[in-house]
Amino acid sequence: MQALQFSATGSLDTLQLHDLPKPVPAAGEVLVEVRASGVNPSDIKNVLGLFPYTTGPRIPGRDFAGVVVAGPDELLGQAVWGGTGKGFGFYQDGCHAQYVVVPANAVAPLPKSLSFAQAATCGVPFITAWDALERSQVKAGTRFLIIGAGAVAKAAQALAQARGAKVVMAARRAEVVHDLQAQGITAFELSEDGQLPEQARQHFDQQAPEVIFETTGFWLAAAVNTVDTLGRIAIIAAPQDGVISLSSLNLYRRGGSIVGINSLLYSLKECAQMLKRIGAAFDAGLPAPSGFVELPLAQAVAAYQQVSAGAAEKIVLIP
Repeated sequence: MQALQFSATGSLDTLQLHDLPKPVPAAGEVLVEVRASGVNPSDIKNVLGLFPYTTGPRIPGRDFAGVVVAGPDELLGQAVWGGTGKGFGFYQDGCHAQYVVVPANAVAPLPKSLSFAQAATCGVPFITAWDALERSQVKAGTRFLIIGAGAVAKAAQALAQARGAKVVMAARRAEVVHDLQAQGITAFELSEDGQLPEQARQHFDQQAPEVIFETTGFWLAAAVNTVDTLGRIAIIAAPQDGVISLSSLNLYRRGGSIVGINSLLYSLKECAQMLKRIGAAFDAGLPAPSGFVELPLAQAVAAYQQVSAGAAEKIVLIP
């Protein structure tokens, strides 16, 4: 089979397309013929050596959609999606290949409303967003502020909107805010840190947000000063040195909580359970992903280089 593989971490130069033996599933596993696989920023960071537990040589890739071609009888021929979980693409071969082996309980039925390519864009951003919403208790009527407008932020907006939350997004760049507003999303342009509490209140009928999802890594201190009494702040990023200065006084006086979100904490099985619920949301009317680029697996090295250089559009590899 064709597969992307890196021999060592530290540089994208070690990435090459190889002809490798088709993997053979053991008892309790499935062999999936990959029809589409997403390229995430964490895939690039993985090859660059930013995850200390990565071993090589390794096939990278965290998110896939495809068809089960070997394994338990009840799954044969089924269209499925999966991935994202702990170790997958890091110390277990991932899915940037024509075939991938995973535990049988690590795949979920492909939503009827999504194509293989659409499904392959969802794993990391939607599982991260789903976990943030679950653990920060976003439900119908929750005043929910999302800081940032990346893939995870947009997934969180869609999922929270479907739950009936009162969702507002905030971004630094005016053109990004205008684009969100053009899509019918309530959004405002971030100003100075000290102005965030007032800016947020203006969009929640003079009330503070109950939950803030800080996706950028730079607004946590301002979020602490903005969240409502007994509010929650979910975070997925930090500055390069990992250090943020914030007022613990303001946090504990309002009874606030900070919730760290990391999709790599979950097994493939646990991620598949989340994908089942996310898939149900898509089939119930959640808008299907769009705005991605499909490239053949043969161009996978170039795809990694594009994402590393800051490509704005999601790339999906098609074997």
